[in-house]
Amino acid sequence: MRLLLVEDDPELSEMLTDTLSDEGYDVDQAADGQRGLHLGLTRTYDVMVIDRLLPALDGLDLLARLRSRAVPARALMLTALGTVADRIAGLDAGADDYLAKPFDLDELSARLRALCRRVPDSAGALRVGRGLIDLAVRDVVLPGGGRVSLSAREFELLRVLAARPHQVHSRAQLRTRVFDEAAAASLVDTYVYYLRRKLGRDVVRTVHGLGYRLGAL
Repeated sequence: MRLLLVEDDPELSEMLTDTLSDEGYDVDQAADGQRGLHLGLTRTYDVMVIDRLLPALDGLDLLARLRSRAVPARALMLTALGTVADRIAGLDAGADDYLAKPFDLDELSARLRALCRRVPDSAGALRVGRGLIDLAVRDVVLPGGGRVSLSAREFELLRVLAARPHQVHSRAQLRTRVFDEAAAASLVDTYVYYLRRKLGRDVVRTVHGLGYRLGAL
């Protein structure tokens, strides 16, 4: 398993890196939020451990930005802020689990193992920000847990965008991949409108003069 550790305390970071490496994780370290954002967007990880209070970019902002770019890695947030409101804020930002400092290393390891066991489930889903496309039933799972059903063409259009979340797709490319090539190019715009009407305007982003790319829920 590849693991991204974003922690600004050098002693804690080294201790966690040594411990997690001994447990078989391939660990990359980042000492601030900006470095964590760069690694999270340019490399693929199975799980991330992110401190809540980071220099350069706060842990909540870091995680929210990664989720907005459809980074699917499971995330465990570490924090000295242990109130219920703080935990809720972390989970709302896209964390899958939340562990308050000081913590027991055995508990951290157990929580990471639990998160990693959930990673294979992502084979049947694609991330859309903090939501998911359930590939088995052609539904979108919203961040709050609700589901929205899509038509066959709505689903295929969103699936194509989510499969390459950082790529800008031209209307011609989307027409070829989703619709009959004989269809009018305006049909792409029509189905983008349908998706936005069902899932919110941010689900598909317009890149003016170029086409569309995946947004977020």
